[in-house]
Amino acid sequence: MSSRKITLVDYDINWPAKFEAEKQQIVNALDDCVVGCFHIGSTSVPGLAAKPVIDMLLIVSSLQILDRRQSVLEKIGYVAKGENGIAGRRYFYKGKQVRNYHLHAYEPTHPDIVRHLAFRDYLKNNPEIAEEYQRIKKQALISAKNSSGIYAELKDPFIKKHEAIALRLAKNSRH
Repeated sequence: MSSRKITLVDYDINWPAKFEAEKQQIVNALDDCVVGCFHIGSTSVPGLAAKPVIDMLLIVSSLQILDRRQSVLEKIGYVAKGENGIAGRRYFYKGKQVRNYHLHAYEPTHPDIVRHLAFRDYLKNNPEIAEEYQRIKKQALISAKNSSGIYAELKDPFIKKHEAIALRLAKNSRH
């Protein structure tokens, strides 16, 4: 069981600015290795309650180059966790007592990129679905009794269902 307390807070209008400031630090630190950097997760959806952690999707030209530059991210406060359970990803977090930022790094062809961005855009474009997700998250928080595993498990059916819809919509909009 995780020792970190699961907390949901109302949407904070400062989250986009916090993302932009952190993105700039990362882009400056990693330079030409960065292909793109996007705000993802619940903090990227206006109006959606979220854990107060900014999730960032970093697209890099090469994970090997990123691995060699890991110390640069460590200098700006990031802790490297390797793949951390997802093949082809590098995961970092920032914040000692309280995690403020999660950084998920992938090479350009990784399928999680499309999945994360499609789900984010789907929630942004469908406020009633985002509202339903918020209700599910709040109920999951109560039911999970501070177990991050149970919290994730309770949200999973909603996420899987709506990610599939989001991916179909994203695919159809590209054709």
